[in-house]
Amino acid sequence: MNDLLIETLSNESDITAWNAYVEQSAQATFFHRAEWRDVIKQSFGHNSYYLFAKQGNQVVGILPLGHVSSWLFGHALISVPFCVYGGVVADSEFIQHALISKAVELAKQLQVDYLELRNQQAIELDGWEEKSLYVNFCKIISDNEDENLKSIPRKQRAMVRKGIKSELTTTVEHSVEDFFTAYSTSVRNLGTPVFPKKYFKVLMETFADEADIITINDKTGNLVASVLSFYFKDQVLPYYGGGTELARQSAGNDFMYWQLMCHAVKKGKRVFDFGRSKQNTGAYSFKKNWGFTAEPLSYQYYLVKAKSLPNVSPTNPKYQLFIKLWQKLPLAISQLLGPMIAKNLG
Repeated sequence: MNDLLIETLSNESDITAWNAYVEQSAQATFFHRAEWRDVIKQSFGHNSYYLFAKQGNQVVGILPLGHVSSWLFGHALISVPFCVYGGVVADSEFIQHALISKAVELAKQLQVDYLELRNQQAIELDGWEEKSLYVNFCKIISDNEDENLKSIPRKQRAMVRKGIKSELTTTVEHSVEDFFTAYSTSVRNLGTPVFPKKYFKVLMETFADEADIITINDKTGNLVASVLSFYFKDQVLPYYGGGTELARQSAGNDFMYWQLMCHAVKKGKRVFDFGRSKQNTGAYSFKKNWGFTAEPLSYQYYLVKAKSLPNVSPTNPKYQLFIKLWQKLPLAISQLLGPMIAKNLG
């Protein structure tokens, strides 16, 4: 294919063509949207290199890459940082490999530690390594709410009914204020650094028509839980969420995800993408208890300067002391210090 050109996303017409390709491609995900390039820059200051292949005036493949440069965790070129999916989307295997070769060339030029492709399915790549830490949970939902409720395993369905009996209330909104309180409380309790509030504001501004927040309060108006979700094609993707201490008492998280499922049905969505989780964690068990089946995610790595695969997961034993100390921080302090660390995680 001598007429194949690989370019870097730069102007508005390129962005329009890129997103049109994402919309028509069955392989592309919400996280392949071109807007993520600016979200990552505005929120965290990281540069991105959005590679796309063209034949004539036609886009025939894309590979979004973010450059996370961190003195804490090293330097990486990731497709896509802060996103669960990424990797290359192309019309043919030849175009796919042409884009990956360009990415390897760029990784060497930038002298990063490694290049990471967050694929949903593995690609045959010589000399690459693979990590199987994460799984994804995805399920077809019915347009009938009663059928969806009956499809939840009995024990988990009882938790949803407990939330209903607790007279919890539901608000659909775009403000991140209550959401950030619930989210940052949960993240602190897990012992991991919180993302900055600015990030969530940028997300809601950027994806105004494709994102919303469902917030749950108790009958006296106290904050219980909140979740920020994206909508893409026929999918709903609850992406960031959390709950206060009240959530545990009232089954607030169970009620919240049930309310999101009902909300998504009304919006015409038929796929509930519960997102990724690390194997054998609390989040993993929670999603399995909802009747979702775990599907392995294939993250592939090309080592440039690194001698072994990176492991910045909280499950890494060397981070256990940090996690225990972080869990004891006052919420306001964790909200202040967390973003300084979280921006380096990718």
